[in-house]
Amino acid sequence: MAIEINAKTTALLIQDLQNDVISEGGAFADSGSPAHAKSQNVVANVIALAAAGRRAGMAIIHVHYIVEPGAPGLKLNAPLFQGVKEANAIVRGTWGAAPVDGLEVQEGDFLVEKMRMNGFHDTHLETILKGLGADTIIVSGAWTNFSVEHSARHGADAGYRVVVVTDGTSTINDEWQNAGLNYALENIAERVPSAELVAALGG
Repeated sequence: MAIEINAKTTALLIQDLQNDVISEGGAFADSGSPAHAKSQNVVANVIALAAAGRRAGMAIIHVHYIVEPGAPGLKLNAPLFQGVKEANAIVRGTWGAAPVDGLEVQEGDFLVEKMRMNGFHDTHLETILKGLGADTIIVSGAWTNFSVEHSARHGADAGYRVVVVTDGTSTINDEWQNAGLNYALENIAERVPSAELVAALGG
């Protein structure tokens, strides 16, 4: 059965699709993330989904991981956060922190900045969602088994219907992608390909 989406009460989250995270030449390129993003066609799929969402009147919310030069205030309590600082990654004002080509914030979109994996944690994301009257979030971005999973779990606990875009998300390889989508997020979120969501939004 085809998925049904009410664009007026839904927001698309575009998480961490920034150069350092998924682009060749980025701080984490050696992880395999650029190759996996390409294999998932994640950028093109999210561009198409965002375009369909805008046409349908759906809110588009970009969630960017941003640190200041030297990463002051970034608590290094987990290897991931340690890695961000050691790689001098996603620093405000740099190419690495910028969104990948085609996924820039457009007029009418929202931008949320974070310093944790979870897009909700100590950000104004939920304030925006409540202000919009949203009851559904569509989660796209990188990496599937970190930021995407954390935000999806939080969203479900906060009472939102959560839809994760299976080919609008990527990580470092297919094994991690499968673990994120088909183990960690089972019974947490609906997992739907981008083309099905575009169709549900009227193409």
